[in-house]
Amino acid sequence: MSDPRDYNVELSGAGGAGNERPRTAVRGSAGSATGASRPFLSVHFACCGVYQRVYRDADGKAYRGRCPRCARAVTFAVGEGGTSARSFVVS
Repeated sequence: MSDPRDYNVELSGAGGAGNERPRTAVRGSAGSATGASRPFLSVHFACCGVYQRVYRDADGKAYRGRCPRCARAVTFAVGEGGTSARSFVVS
């Protein structure tokens, strides 16, 4: 039986004569080869007005990411006494 959360998405580039990109099929959710999803935080970078997922690092002690436009670095430590919030605004 297939997981009901599985989905197919076709990605294509912005059209235009001669600017077509090859189509790519994506199956399932973002995760490792085992199918387990990676923990992430939703971060709004107010500096550039964009949202970005920030994933937990390999040792599991922090979430590290960068603004996709200006490359501003952000780190969220994982530990006791923290918050259960999953969405943040970085100004």
